[in-house]
Amino acid sequence: MSEQQFKIVFEGRVAEGVSPDQARDNIRALFSLSDARLEHLFSGQPVVMKSGLDAGAADNYLNRMQRAGIVATRVAMRAPAPAAPPTPPVPPVKPTGSAGSGREDDEPRIAGFRFNGNGKEYFGIWIVNILLTIVTLGIYSAWAKVRNLQYFYGNTELDGASFQFLARPTTILKGRLIALAALILYSAAFAFFPVIGLLLMVLLVIGTPWIIVRSLRFHAINTAYRNVRFDFEGRYLDALMLTLIWPVLNALCLFLLTPLIARKGHQFLVEGSRYGTTPFQWHGATGTYYRFFGIGLLIAIGVIVAAIVLSMINPVIGPIIGAVGYLGLFGYFKAGLANLMINHAELSDHQLTSELEPVRLAWILVSNSFLTVITLGLYLPWAKVRLARYRADRTSMAIQGDLDHFVAAESRRTSALGEELGEAFDVGFAAI
Repeated sequence: MSEQQFKIVFEGRVAEGVSPDQARDNIRALFSLSDARLEHLFSGQPVVMKSGLDAGAADNYLNRMQRAGIVATRVAMRAPAPAAPPTPPVPPVKPTGSAGSGREDDEPRIAGFRFNGNGKEYFGIWIVNILLTIVTLGIYSAWAKVRNLQYFYGNTELDGASFQFLARPTTILKGRLIALAALILYSAAFAFFPVIGLLLMVLLVIGTPWIIVRSLRFHAINTAYRNVRFDFEGRYLDALMLTLIWPVLNALCLFLLTPLIARKGHQFLVEGSRYGTTPFQWHGATGTYYRFFGIGLLIAIGVIVAAIVLSMINPVIGPIIGAVGYLGLFGYFKAGLANLMINHAELSDHQLTSELEPVRLAWILVSNSFLTVITLGLYLPWAKVRLARYRADRTSMAIQGDLDHFVAAESRRTSALGEELGEAFDVGFAAI
């Protein structure tokens, strides 16, 4: 006998005595949603908030929403065998549409990323890492890196599950020792055998794309979500084009190819990535990148002209306007490029969304830097946590269907493969 499963349907209705604004604030806090996602939820169309729940879990979910002043409905997804009458919805208001319509099943469920770490907790890890790295003359730095990444990955949550960083510190240490030996060999060759040094330089230039690909794969394979490892299968030739060929062509074309190169870089990173054996897809258009960079260029020209003109009127105001404009432009590109890459990426039918705000991101970066400087570096753990929380809060995934079923299928196909590849390529990647 299969257990009856339910989904939670929300149509934008709020409980009696609760204002719409208060309900929006409550649901934003409950699910860490952006303004755009809130507008979608309160559009009046049925939205599936959660599916695949048993009766108890569905009631708990509804109780959380009711406490926030939000009216939702529990809807039976399928009848068990033998069929049993569906449990009536807990809230008194039922959706106007058919509860069992195919349209509701097709509605994506919005799952926001969360970062649950805090600065005080991370400070303890950070300060111990620094002290042990100093005492061990840098040897502990490999363990420090793993502890840092495990903390941030483990506190980053999507749809009720957190990420994992699985690399072994000894592997990273081994890679760093190889890199150090290569650097000493290169320096000695340049000092005593210049011809050999030049040859090694050429080999380094040619080998850099290979190192980049291996490094990306190392970090991907050692990252897991719900016990399924990621992977990276970018090609050496694509990395060579991005690191060597395209930059030369861009300089010859007076940097008019910059938007195209940015697009190709994002495509390389996204399409080369895998979750288990399922590849990420990417659909960014070249025209979108040229439009983005064109707007940035117009902003830069406007800031420069305004700073020059105001400097003629008042020597103090001009530099201030220039500095503020630079920070705004920095935020525009920093947030905009991240949004462009993530918003055009999807995994199977699950669409990723990033809504970083340029002004807000610039303020976080500038204030973090200022506070880190005036505290002689002691604010750095809080700065990292603050930035990680903001990025997570502004990123979400529109999940079609049930992510658990997708993960279960991938786990059966890829768990052994991930373990094997992780063992085979750790040393090569860890040199970065």
